[in-house]
Amino acid sequence: MVLEVIVDISTAEIDRPFDYEGDDVPLGSRVAVEFARRNTVGFVVGKKEKSDFPTLKRARYLDTPVNAEQLSLMNGMRSKYNLRHIDVLRLFVPAKLREERDPEFKRIFLTAADGMDEEAVAVALKRAPRQREALEFLKKSGGEYLSVLAERFGAGAVNGLREKGYAEESAVHETRVPLSTLSGERRKVTLTHDQQTAVDAITGGKGVFLLHGVTGSGKTEVYMTVIERMLAAGKTAIMLVPEIALTPQILGLFRARFGDLVALMHSGLNAGERYDEWKRLKDGSAKIAVGPRSAVFAPLENIGVIIIDEEHDSSYVSESNPRYDAKEVAKMRAAQCGAALVLGSATPDMESYLNATEGRYTLLTLKNRIAAYQLPEMEIVDMVQEFRYGNRSLFSEALRDAIGAALGRKEQVILFLNRRGFASFVMCKACGWVAKCEDCDVSLTYHKSENVLKCHCCGKRYHALAKCPVCGSTEIKQGKTGTEKVAEELKAMFPDARVLRMDNDTTSRKDSYFRILSEFAAGNADVLVGTQMIAKGHDFPNVTLVGILEADAALYFSDYRSSERTFQLITQVAGRAGRADKKGRVILQTYSPRHYVFRFGRTYDYEGFWRKEINTRMVTKFPPFTKVVRVLIAAEDEQQAVDSTRSIYRALLATEEKTGKFVYIGAARSPVTRMHGLTRYQVLMRLQPEVFERIMPEIYALTAEFKPQKGSCFAEINPQSLI
Repeated sequence: MVLEVIVDISTAEIDRPFDYEGDDVPLGSRVAVEFARRNTVGFVVGKKEKSDFPTLKRARYLDTPVNAEQLSLMNGMRSKYNLRHIDVLRLFVPAKLREERDPEFKRIFLTAADGMDEEAVAVALKRAPRQREALEFLKKSGGEYLSVLAERFGAGAVNGLREKGYAEESAVHETRVPLSTLSGERRKVTLTHDQQTAVDAITGGKGVFLLHGVTGSGKTEVYMTVIERMLAAGKTAIMLVPEIALTPQILGLFRARFGDLVALMHSGLNAGERYDEWKRLKDGSAKIAVGPRSAVFAPLENIGVIIIDEEHDSSYVSESNPRYDAKEVAKMRAAQCGAALVLGSATPDMESYLNATEGRYTLLTLKNRIAAYQLPEMEIVDMVQEFRYGNRSLFSEALRDAIGAALGRKEQVILFLNRRGFASFVMCKACGWVAKCEDCDVSLTYHKSENVLKCHCCGKRYHALAKCPVCGSTEIKQGKTGTEKVAEELKAMFPDARVLRMDNDTTSRKDSYFRILSEFAAGNADVLVGTQMIAKGHDFPNVTLVGILEADAALYFSDYRSSERTFQLITQVAGRAGRADKKGRVILQTYSPRHYVFRFGRTYDYEGFWRKEINTRMVTKFPPFTKVVRVLIAAEDEQQAVDSTRSIYRALLATEEKTGKFVYIGAARSPVTRMHGLTRYQVLMRLQPEVFERIMPEIYALTAEFKPQKGSCFAEINPQSLI
């Protein structure tokens, strides 16, 4: 039998199947092969009787981690996103299956040897009291792991028992359970009429469902009830959340409801934990996969429902290789499996809501909060007026008073600012010099707690400045405020307040999300300051006040989605207040109080905002009425980047017929011209949907043909960032 194998090497030159001799194994099997004089693994993607090559190397079967449905999904993703075989296959398997050796994590387990002569043992161990104690412990306990015994009785004593044959060894696979201490309390819930209607529609229908529910309306209960019904019907489920920060809360709720049937999949787990959770899903001992976008590739069969919570969130789009949109992948997978796809949000993506209003999706609505808890009242504060009255603080007078009142009532506060660090840039007042990264065309952010300057593009760190390196002046100005400075000023204003901060800087260590959120939920902190990772999904009953600082920070970005994203953020973060029997309040600080985003946001009027915004998109021919495609070229040598950009641009405009396919096309330097030491140029275009599918293969071919020698060239569809 000739096996067509994709080897585990990610280069364009070998992105094709290679022929190997082997047994008749299932498609998707993992095999050990020799390639280019090195041993590696590969995946069987095809079989045939004969090869064009007279002699073939042999492939040795290891296991079958990828099923036929996943191989079909791989082909769909390759076609849609121009991905390499192995880059997609790696999404389906944990890192431990990319090695030939046994991926199981095994520990040595010791038991007392059978048939020992007790008198002889007593004589032999007469002068070895620690060995005697260890042996007695093994007899009473029935056995223990080597590492535990060594810690308790000493490695010398335990090794002595092994050498004398008084302890027998066995290798035991130990399953590592991530966040094993996390569990929730199962509550008996009676569904509202709207919730019951949504559950019945999803479990009794097919296709894509958009669950539009205000914050606190019980969308999570709908998800769990749907999954419960799917499990009862012998099916499995995938639950996607946008942020790793949301995973502990969802995981606690799901474990309380479904116990060990839930497996966690996300990048924050170590390699062993990821393998063990993957294996539980693969062998059927777990039937529900929970996690961020990578969980869409869970090795489940007979999937009944795929749920995407906060479906509008940009984190569902992968912006590094392999580039894909998890929502689109979920649609493909749901269609292949005949599963229902549920998209849930209080502020749906513009395209999703358009599809729902035009009948391509089934629209389900939860209009009210559970138990009639009211949405918090939102107060908009004009920071221009605050400035005129002499207030130079980050906090308006209204917000400062509201924080003090909430703390006085022993209630909790959330403060949101979507910018981390202490100051977004540092500048010399004397000569105007701004500290920038050597490898990226961006200003450095000052982090006071570490006293360093950081590049938020490449992560490079620099010493903090005491004086200007250009003119020697010590007059250094700090730029826009970040979460670190907010926390510092808050502590100065309310010395007795217990403040936690949650952003990329405070959540770099494993389980740090869980620790911070647990502390706040337990009431061990009064104020939580954070970026967008605190904006969605969290449910803290004692939070009665939410403060939104610099609400218009992203409003005037040169991005057609800036208004939509601002509306989504303020609505989501406002929804963290008043989620129990205590009335909530939101104070939103802005320099543009009359902007329509805040007018609609104050009353949580998503439909009104959507009608205005979708009309603007239709008139200006922006998505969802067109597709934005960006070809990004990056090279060490700027001239190479220029030449590649010019060649691609000219090729796309080669004929008048092709010119008519574009609503817009232009070529220029990327807004951030240097990143990671590479110079960046781009070709930006907008395409009519009816020609998009026809022209994308040509665009992909051009990116391969004109890729710089030392650099990269790739196409992005509706990129989340245009910097």
